[in-house]
Amino acid sequence: MSQSQRFLVTTVRSQIDGHAIDEMQNKDSNCTSAAPEESSVPILEYLREPNRYGDGVPKESSPFINSTDIDKGILYEGKNLALFEEEMDRNPMVSSLLNRLANYTNLTQGVKEHEEAENNDEPKKKEIKAPRMGTFIGVYLPCLQNILGVILFLRLTWIVGAAGIFGSFWIVFMCCACTSLTAISMSAIATNGVVPAGGSYYMISRSLGPEFGGAVGLCFYLGTTFAGAMYILGTIEILLTYIVPSAAIFKSEDPNKESQAMLNNMRLYGTCTITLMATVVFVGVKYVNKLALVFLACVILSIFSIYAGVIKSGFSPPDFPLCLLGNRTLAWKGFDKCAKIIIQGNQTVTSQLWKVFCQDSSFNATCDEYFELNNVTQIQGIPGIASKVIFDNIWSHYGTQGEMLEKHGLPSIPASETETNVGLPYVFSDIATYFTMLVGIYFPSVTGIMAGSNRSGDLKDAQKSIPTGTLLAIITTSFIYLSCIILFGACIEGVLLRDKFGESVNGNLVIGILAWPSPWVIVIGSFFSTCGAGLQSLTGAPRLMQAIARDGIVPFLRVFGHGKANGEPTWALLLTAGICEIGILIASLDSVAPILSMFFLMCYMFVNLACALQTLLRTPNWRPRFKYYHWTLSFLGMSLCLSLMFICSWYYALFAMLIAGCIYKYIEYRGAEKEWGDGIRGLSLNAARYALLRLEDGPTHTKNWRPQLLILLNLDPEQNVKHPRLLSLTTQLKAGKGLTIVGSVLEGIFLERHSDVQNAEQNIKALMGTEKTKGFCHVVVSSNRRDGVSHLIQSSGLGGMKHNTVLVAWPELWRQSDGPAGWKGFVDMVRETTAAHQALLVTKNVDNFPTNQERFAGGTIDVWWIVHDGGLLMLLPFLLSQHKVWRKCKMRIFTVAQIDDNSIQMKKDLQLFLYQLRLDAEVEVVELLDNDISAFTYERTLVMEQRSQMLKQMQLSRNEREREIQSITDESRGATIRKNSARPSLEFQPMDLEDVPKEEAQLIHDKNAAAHSSATDRLAVPSERVHMTWTKEKIVAEKNKNKESLSSEGVRDIFNMKPEWGNLNQSNVRRMHTAVKLNEVVVNRSQDARLVLLNMPGPPKNRQGDENYMEFLEVLTEGLNRVLMVRGGGSEVITIYS
Repeated sequence: MSQSQRFLVTTVRSQIDGHAIDEMQNKDSNCTSAAPEESSVPILEYLREPNRYGDGVPKESSPFINSTDIDKGILYEGKNLALFEEEMDRNPMVSSLLNRLANYTNLTQGVKEHEEAENNDEPKKKEIKAPRMGTFIGVYLPCLQNILGVILFLRLTWIVGAAGIFGSFWIVFMCCACTSLTAISMSAIATNGVVPAGGSYYMISRSLGPEFGGAVGLCFYLGTTFAGAMYILGTIEILLTYIVPSAAIFKSEDPNKESQAMLNNMRLYGTCTITLMATVVFVGVKYVNKLALVFLACVILSIFSIYAGVIKSGFSPPDFPLCLLGNRTLAWKGFDKCAKIIIQGNQTVTSQLWKVFCQDSSFNATCDEYFELNNVTQIQGIPGIASKVIFDNIWSHYGTQGEMLEKHGLPSIPASETETNVGLPYVFSDIATYFTMLVGIYFPSVTGIMAGSNRSGDLKDAQKSIPTGTLLAIITTSFIYLSCIILFGACIEGVLLRDKFGESVNGNLVIGILAWPSPWVIVIGSFFSTCGAGLQSLTGAPRLMQAIARDGIVPFLRVFGHGKANGEPTWALLLTAGICEIGILIASLDSVAPILSMFFLMCYMFVNLACALQTLLRTPNWRPRFKYYHWTLSFLGMSLCLSLMFICSWYYALFAMLIAGCIYKYIEYRGAEKEWGDGIRGLSLNAARYALLRLEDGPTHTKNWRPQLLILLNLDPEQNVKHPRLLSLTTQLKAGKGLTIVGSVLEGIFLERHSDVQNAEQNIKALMGTEKTKGFCHVVVSSNRRDGVSHLIQSSGLGGMKHNTVLVAWPELWRQSDGPAGWKGFVDMVRETTAAHQALLVTKNVDNFPTNQERFAGGTIDVWWIVHDGGLLMLLPFLLSQHKVWRKCKMRIFTVAQIDDNSIQMKKDLQLFLYQLRLDAEVEVVELLDNDISAFTYERTLVMEQRSQMLKQMQLSRNEREREIQSITDESRGATIRKNSARPSLEFQPMDLEDVPKEEAQLIHDKNAAAHSSATDRLAVPSERVHMTWTKEKIVAEKNKNKESLSSEGVRDIFNMKPEWGNLNQSNVRRMHTAVKLNEVVVNRSQDARLVLLNMPGPPKNRQGDENYMEFLEVLTEGLNRVLMVRGGGSEVITIYS
């Protein structure tokens, strides 16, 4: 084992016994060593991924408050701050905080902390050295190396020739202005706190949130990867065009197929190069980093040689002649002298150029028509800075693909239209040139501004170095580009500037022939420069992908967060090489450059957006040390980036935005939820606040009314939802639109049940996710359920964004209890929703409702419109039919006609009304005759009032109730002992009475809704039972629809109440009659309907009849499968007007 030792974070458990506290001393604040216990964690791993060892809540790697995992075992000792000793586990002392801040460090992502592998099992001891890179080495030079590259050497002269000095100046100025404004925004973000390793991705994601951060981070990754492909293509182009042209494997004698052969060579050599570079990166990144200075030296040397060549051209221009036929530029192929005839000895003979354009070497030979009509001229390709060629190069000379390069100002006699130029040594333009295309090709040459921020973990003072170094690098490179544009236009002939591959100067690099002392300085320098830039891209892009994968915001990319034992991102490197190969297969540097321009521009646009948002929102944490920024500059930079995207290529811009949008929606839908304190969350908060304040102005218009639901759920003792189908119905009704609040009530005291509240909210949110219910969850703790429901109805929502409809399940077991959990709480809830002007939806048999996965192939949704409720009854089926579960169900509307109504006219009026409402539904008018009240109605009323009277008698004090039950129990037991079978035995059904044993509280027969089927069985032995009012024959005659009520000789006055029909409350009789008649009609017409919606009658004004109200609703909906009782909120919710 080596002598070094790794830092460990060890959780030490201490026990407090009285006043004795186990002390833990930290002997060295800078270098801490702990025994390798089971819970020990390497501190480097902890600082990089603190969430793996925390409480599961995503947190940033931070030494600040709530970082309790590091020092959970450190206990407070002393009396000066004893008042705060119980909070020390959450709020550390200032001395502890400052101590951790002093030792806090950011590590370079993926390299330094893994360079030394472990050899033994024991921990190694090694001192962490703080990074010491300054502004010049850490930021300025890397930015310089990344900005100055392949475009400068291979394409800048061509851009100047096509766009002219003026156009090129604007191209460079726009691109440099874009990067300068972006650098200002980036400097503000980078100086707003410590920037951990991860650089630009970290800044964007933490400023704009995981969705935008992931989308832009992946775009930045793709841009960096395609940049690697562009650098590799530039390397191969320099190799095959200017260094060893004979190394080309694919060759073509046909001039029209030469370009295709060159592309195939680029693909072959590019694939070999990407394989070689990926191998080098895989073997060791440190070798790439050590070669970086060599590559940078090549770039700087090449630039100095350019300036030296410009100075030399002022007094001694290089000799690189151009041959022109008329005004057309010729390539030096097949001839060595620019003349039609030459003098050999004393004879005038035809030249090699003559043989190229004529059939033979004789003066009488048939020659090309244009060759015969025009003279041959030889001019200097580089006349020098002292010449006046700058005036010829000020304006643009755009051309089309396949156009011959012509020097403007020279005389030229055109030939006939039948002229053919195939096989002649003219110089043609390989692609069409125009301003926007040149912007797309040039922009990658300014995309290295993030190099400094990507090394933030290696900087001594990132908050000072990043803005200073980046801005200085941009100023330097902008000066180089702008000066080169002017100098190229002042020194080089226009046709040579437009000659992309230097065919008119024997295939030399155009910028190379200007350089001093030799063109090979530029050729070799640019070759190594592009090689180095490609290696840097293959080094940086996999680490960027690894950072995104380790954040876990894109689930399917998590595999790329793994790598070798030393932390190298092997899988991410393979992915990068594969994507880079796609760019290489494109094979054209001019086609790849606009692609990476899109991705970089999108990244820069969101950097500016992040800075502008943070500034405008005035977030308290927004306190950057860099003060020379303003939101207008950021907004201008963002607008310029967006404009440049569409200037470069509108279809590439749309494609890049589509990719970013898809990534955004994927992360939003499937990605892990992260809370990074980003600006988008702050923007959402401000937008929500603004919208809520606007909503306060007035009530919702009928056209904009939609059900804003408050769903009241019941939970079991384990805080699981009893009726999950209630959320299924919510999803089908809402389809993700409008406000949804899912509420529930726990009985007790909040201080004692706060953990149950969290558990309940987690269970409800999990179910909401399963049922795809989009909304909010609100669980409250109250002393009783009745008050808790009332609080939810009153206080849920915020401002104008409040619920207007309450959705609740029918209490199926309401007969079991007379407490708030039963019918009393339900009736009070109905009254409270009415008082609050809120609609009420009550689902009966909610467990029979369909799930979101079910599909009804047909059937009907029946609406029983008995009284006008504002139109909610007709609106609900329409909303349900928008969901795929109910989409194939037809809507039927039934209304009730009294004996004095004209049912035919009612049907016509209702059909017209539905037509004006734009609703498709069948209309039926049901005539409800005024029949006499049936005996069955009287019997149901009698049962109801009997039960009501019995429950009133049950409203005794707790002591009286206990004494009563005890005496009944004692008497019955004594009687049973004395007379085994002489007397009928008493049988009590369980009732939900407080603190009463179940075996002594069996006083009511109808325990639950399933008692109907067992009623006859329990009464089958008359000698063993004593019935309260009527006999077994009566029950059978009434088709077993009666509810049980029990009496016994042993239960004193409670069971002596036996009212006759004549003594019944006539109001109750009439209401029961209505419920029975409506139930008969509804069951007759809608028994097979998929769903029945009907008006829910309100509770009686006299509270004495609340228990009867529940019985009326039970009778009204008896025999129906799925019922939704609807009670309007007192306002119109549907209109016939547009």
